[in-house]
Amino acid sequence: MSTTFWIKALELILSLGILVMIHEFGHYFFARIFGVWVEKFYLFFNPWLTIAKWKPGKYLKWFSHGNEMAVAGDNDPNENKKSWRATEYGIGWLPLGGYCAISGMVDESMNTEALKEPAKPYEFRSKPAWQRLLIMLGGVMFNFLLAVVIYAGIAYSVGEKYVKFADATQGMMYCDSAHEIGFQDGDIPLKADGKILDHPNAESLQDMVTAHKVTVQRNGKDTVINIPENFIFKVNKDAEKGQPFMVYCIPVVVNQVQPRMGAEKAGLQKGDRMIAVNDVPTPEVIGFSEELQKYKGKTVTIKFQRGDQVLTATNVPIDDKGMIGIAKELDPAEIFKPTIIRYNLLQSVPRGIEMGWTKMVNYVKQLKLVFTPEGAQSLGGFGTIGSIFPDTWDWLSFWNITAFISVILAVMNVLPIPALDGGHVLFLLYEIITRRKPSLQFMERAQYVGMVLLIALLLFANGNDIYRFFFK
Repeated sequence: MSTTFWIKALELILSLGILVMIHEFGHYFFARIFGVWVEKFYLFFNPWLTIAKWKPGKYLKWFSHGNEMAVAGDNDPNENKKSWRATEYGIGWLPLGGYCAISGMVDESMNTEALKEPAKPYEFRSKPAWQRLLIMLGGVMFNFLLAVVIYAGIAYSVGEKYVKFADATQGMMYCDSAHEIGFQDGDIPLKADGKILDHPNAESLQDMVTAHKVTVQRNGKDTVINIPENFIFKVNKDAEKGQPFMVYCIPVVVNQVQPRMGAEKAGLQKGDRMIAVNDVPTPEVIGFSEELQKYKGKTVTIKFQRGDQVLTATNVPIDDKGMIGIAKELDPAEIFKPTIIRYNLLQSVPRGIEMGWTKMVNYVKQLKLVFTPEGAQSLGGFGTIGSIFPDTWDWLSFWNITAFISVILAVMNVLPIPALDGGHVLFLLYEIITRRKPSLQFMERAQYVGMVLLIALLLFANGNDIYRFFFK
């Protein structure tokens, strides 16, 4: 397998490890506050095999088999179940999640025999409903808090540097689906359903592809484009083919000249801006590269701008790959007027909250699309998640993606599905409102139904990944 595959796999496992640990620690944190015994705290699942497990002051076993846990003192009635030392901490081998086994509740372990005995004061079921509610919401709360902390850290450490749409004087380039509904290369986005578009981030992209009307500036005039229903799915299909919905229309500016190639022989220098190839205008990088491809192994005339002068280079040789030997400047902030925002420590916190909240709201808006045929087909599993990580290790990208996945986990876990935190929350809210607890038999059946639904969803999403990998 390629180096890229292993880099993405490492990024995915590290990210999931952090997110699972934080999520389960949220449950653990509130359980410990309210004196509930946490029997086990595991990073990753451990069916049949456990990589490492530890009970403070008692044992440390490596690669021991799952249920082999007969340790002196475990059944001591005088053992303080409220102590963190009574918890078994471990690392499983299956990186699909983790778990925090809380004493006295029906969870994915389905160990309900102990629940048939009288409730003990250190058990989950003995606590008031509001405490149990906080314990169940702890994972979701900590996932969102983690996203806020990461976004605040990014804002504080690197700030924000971007080019506003209005400052990108050559506009944007659009995918095939966008062209079909009326977008033209060079259009400058202005508004989506009346909301001003300014920042070239994922939120602006989502606002545009889910709006009813998008207003763009075209040749100095405002033009309204009607967005069809479920347009986002066509955009996603283009993205799978390597066509993002929109990118900056970037002019061809020389960043570096490679030795002994056509550019050096033509006398091109860093900062030169390409205008035309054989009198064919090439105002942006894609068109420039496509034009050169027509003259592999031949020579061309290139018109370029250097400062205030327009110069011409004749008989510029093109190699057999359609290259003249220049590295292009691809960062819009180095070509157009950039907007730079710096945050101090106090400013970064509200910015982190704002970014986390915006990500969550936008993701919730997208959830309704899952219940359409196109949405079901677009669902993805671990392969899809792994694919969004960069091909080369980049800490800034890693933390940005990890924060976004943390928001996704927070939203998904609060869905009212039995076996998820949201299912337990739903039953607790029922109890608070009606002042009646659901029966143990009902909770068992609901947990089984929820687990079946989750397994089916997991198989379907990852099945989509496999299908797309082999057949698309």
